[in-house]
Amino acid sequence: MKITVIGAGNVGATAAFRLAEKQFARDLVLLDVVEGIPQGKGLDMFETGPVGLFDTQIVGTNDYRDTADSDIVLITAGLPRKPGMTREDLLMKNASIVRDVTDQIMTYSKNPIIIVVSNPLDIMTHVACVRSRLPKERVIGMAGVLDSARFRSFISMELNVSMQDINACVLGGHGDAMVPVVKYTTVAGIPISQLMSAEAIERLVERTRNGGAEIVNFLKQGSAFYAPASSAVEMIESIVLDRKRVLPCAVGLDGQYGINGTFVGVPVKLGKNGVEQIFEIDLEPAELEALQKSAAIVDENCKMLESLLA
Repeated sequence: MKITVIGAGNVGATAAFRLAEKQFARDLVLLDVVEGIPQGKGLDMFETGPVGLFDTQIVGTNDYRDTADSDIVLITAGLPRKPGMTREDLLMKNASIVRDVTDQIMTYSKNPIIIVVSNPLDIMTHVACVRSRLPKERVIGMAGVLDSARFRSFISMELNVSMQDINACVLGGHGDAMVPVVKYTTVAGIPISQLMSAEAIERLVERTRNGGAEIVNFLKQGSAFYAPASSAVEMIESIVLDRKRVLPCAVGLDGQYGINGTFVGVPVKLGKNGVEQIFEIDLEPAELEALQKSAAIVDENCKMLESLLA
């Protein structure tokens, strides 16, 4: 197994380190365009091996030839939004980056599974799928795992119970359009509607929607990286170990939930072949409408990129 992480920033480097510790791959490549950064971080991680008791071979590089024959590629590359930059500016710049990254990946690897973390996530997953020409089952966006983790964390804080006993379901796009599905969110099988008031639930739902912004406001510069990286690693673990985990991920839909051809977060089974099954769960009319609206936003943005991806 060979795994490549594109982007040696906070998310990419954290994910690479966790992957090295878990020894999911004999060969782990950390690539970045900035000379010296992936080499230095990669060597630092490798020197942790004697203490962390892992033997993962870590290569830091600026050369895509070192990524040849990767089984899994995690894309974290992209720019943060800067002052004066519109959302459209960010969309076009990151789409260009993900397009070029995907082209390079496919030059050296024939049939990888690609996991996208770059933002805007659902749209960047679409970009990677179009440019890679891989089956859509092999191009997956990380969003729902992170959003569900945040929802579970907030429920744990509210009820003072173990996170391990909490299951949460967050669908839709990554951001304001996400759809936390309350009736499928439980604590040891008990619906949270039996454990807290409707007002408390709505407060936690709103906090989940703004989870990323909350961290950005604390940090002042930069954004979340521990939870996003860990969420991506959870997806990779299910694929590498063929665990068949059921996780909410951004995948291309073919009619499920009344959505066609758009990448949006829904529950899927992840195994050695990538997305092995899409689960179409029963939603309340308002939830289904919210999910479809979320998909429509993604679709509208993807249409803006048609000339870029031609």
